[in-house]
Amino acid sequence: MSKHWNPPTRTAKFKPSRIRREPVQLVPDVPAKGRKPVRLSDSRQMWFGVTGVVLMAAALVVVIVGVAIFTFTRGDPDAAARAAQFAQCYAADGPNCVVDGDTISVNGEKVEIAGIVAPEIQGAQCDAERAKGIDAAVQLAALLNSGSVALSRPFRDGYGRVARTVEVKGQDVGQRLTDMGAVREYQGSKPNWCAAAS
Repeated sequence: MSKHWNPPTRTAKFKPSRIRREPVQLVPDVPAKGRKPVRLSDSRQMWFGVTGVVLMAAALVVVIVGVAIFTFTRGDPDAAARAAQFAQCYAADGPNCVVDGDTISVNGEKVEIAGIVAPEIQGAQCDAERAKGIDAAVQLAALLNSGSVALSRPFRDGYGRVARTVEVKGQDVGQRLTDMGAVREYQGSKPNWCAAAS
């Protein structure tokens, strides 16, 4: 027969813990004297919540729109320079463009250049006149883009046309184009550009 061995049991002695063992007492909220706690109704709590969400959404929309405006207006530093440039009106991105050799559009307003007449492009009588008209328009655009453009007030020239003097860097554009041979001085009638070409 076997005997079971029962080892002697010893209780371990521990030193007292340094951790505070007293439970923390929770003090209930005591309302101030004369004031009773106010409990909002469920519907008022819901409306306050909805109002808060709407205000946060509105603030977010304002921030997004502000960032978008700032990005689009500041994102392209050459946008203002391109808007001031003169392109041909059939392919212009900005408000300024060249209609033909003696007519431009400035901020959407049509301006006849005083003292000159240029070959037609749209209403040309022959291919030679159209080619000369395109050449005059290209030279006019290059001249206008070479410096700051100044316009006089509209006036009636000696032939009854409403026109304006156009200057670039203080020089008369009409005179410059005449000197370059792109246009002719206006003398009351349009020259026959087709006869001059033949």
